[in-house]
Amino acid sequence: MADFRHEEQGGEGRYLLDVDGHEAELVYLLGAAGVMRIVHTGVPPQLGGRGIGGQLVTHAVSEARRRGLKIVPSCSFAAREFAKHPEYADVKG
Repeated sequence: MADFRHEEQGGEGRYLLDVDGHEAELVYLLGAAGVMRIVHTGVPPQLGGRGIGGQLVTHAVSEARRRGLKIVPSCSFAAREFAKHPEYADVKG
């Protein structure tokens, strides 16, 4: 199981994952009515092709479910992940 870190302050947050000395991140904005808007998913080139971005989105989905939030996948990567995973439909806002 990956060890995610979470930072949130003033309506902005991010999930971070350290792998082999490199940091991947998913950045979101919290809006009114319980909406998490994913605005950026960044994975260093050294970690490319290992499914790290997908792990970040999956973690965000799990956290949204736990917190009762809906997700708007605004960044292109997150939007593609939502298109590939119909099981995320329950949190899509």
